[in-house]
Amino acid sequence: MTTMTENLCWDPLLIQRYNRPGPRYTSYPTAVEFQPVSHDADERQAFAERNPATPLSLYFHIPFCRHVCYYCGCNKIVTKNTDRAAPYLAELKREIAMKRALLNDDAVVEQLHLGGGTPTFLSDDQLQDLMTFLRTQFRFSDKDSADYSIEIDPRELRPGTLKLLRELGFNRLSYGVQDLDEKVQVAVNRVQSEEMIRNVMTEARELGFRSINMDLIYGLPHQNLESFDRTLDTIIDMQPDRLSVFNYAHLPERFKPQRRISGDDLPSADEKLAILGHCISKLSAADYHYVGMDHFARPDDELARAQAAGELHRNFQGYTTHGDCDLIGFGVSSISQIGDYYLQNHVTQETWQEALDKESLPTMKSLKATAEDKLRRQVITSLLCHLHFNYDDLDAEHHVDSRALLKPDLAELAPMVKDGLVEIDDQSVRITDKGRLLVRNACMAFDTYLQKHEQQRFSRAI
Repeated sequence: MTTMTENLCWDPLLIQRYNRPGPRYTSYPTAVEFQPVSHDADERQAFAERNPATPLSLYFHIPFCRHVCYYCGCNKIVTKNTDRAAPYLAELKREIAMKRALLNDDAVVEQLHLGGGTPTFLSDDQLQDLMTFLRTQFRFSDKDSADYSIEIDPRELRPGTLKLLRELGFNRLSYGVQDLDEKVQVAVNRVQSEEMIRNVMTEARELGFRSINMDLIYGLPHQNLESFDRTLDTIIDMQPDRLSVFNYAHLPERFKPQRRISGDDLPSADEKLAILGHCISKLSAADYHYVGMDHFARPDDELARAQAAGELHRNFQGYTTHGDCDLIGFGVSSISQIGDYYLQNHVTQETWQEALDKESLPTMKSLKATAEDKLRRQVITSLLCHLHFNYDDLDAEHHVDSRALLKPDLAELAPMVKDGLVEIDDQSVRITDKGRLLVRNACMAFDTYLQKHEQQRFSRAI
């Protein structure tokens, strides 16, 4: 069991000192290390080497959005033409069938997620048709722990959509709120009323969705401490099971929609930091457990319980209770993690479809983790999920002298040790209460690839 304190120490000066760009570590090595490929041999090899006893987690990328949110950096296709969905789904089914043919018949799906984009861009009939097709292809677990989730847009729900999703087996919802202040909503082109948000929450509760996540973003145009406090009051009153509170990274040179946001309208660095500090204090007082990396959960939510039991994982789905699964991605830009292999699909619909037309898996990039990568992945994941790692555990798992191997990395942690953020002894490395908000910085010390990249490729830690 892992003892996880609720004592988060807020020190603005210390946070500013360490607030530098770095990866979010949904994988190690991170996606910037994946190498371009001209064929699907690596992906086919990954399926061939897969342990048939390993359960499956399936991700489906639905890229379409009717509206562009100016802050968004996701891979998406903005269109009001719903006719574009049908040909995409036909190609998606083709990819599903190709990958399914490479799996053994006993493969059991324990987790499924529809993301995007906006999956509810699909009509109710299309959602039902996709799920019916998937059930002809895969065997889905009926355990209580099975996790079948979908991202929704409250603005794009038809009257019976939530009821249909529940009937199709979805038991978890996630949707973006970002901010309830109308001036902020107009500035980022995502206008949705408090009434709309409440109605979705009420109906989802009545239908029996067991976990509901809301996304908030701090650092958006026209936000200030007072306005975001009002948003928090309302959201806390709605009692979502999970909250993701993300830092807005203004990178208009990389993400074209962000050019519609004026840098002059963004809160100052000090105001932004104050918003985050207040958010952490207020959510903690409202009995939300800080899971880590912007994520909060009710103490009885699966994420919080998994962390308390030492069973939390982190992968491309973020924090997850199903880290023991092989993750298989479908659709434009999706990423798979099969055994030691990372594989990414083509990121444009055209190149993705061209590969499928050639009866090839639509692999654009791949990477096979080395023995040292796997050890460092365990170190980083352990820090992110459980705030410590133990040398003897690493030695037993990876058959190395981890103390000797990691000695140069520990030297990189010296400033964090001096500031009381990290504790190191002969047995383990631990993140202190004071260091929990800066755990990303500790992970970066063990990332041997990071020095090769400009830090501007990553968002800031806070």
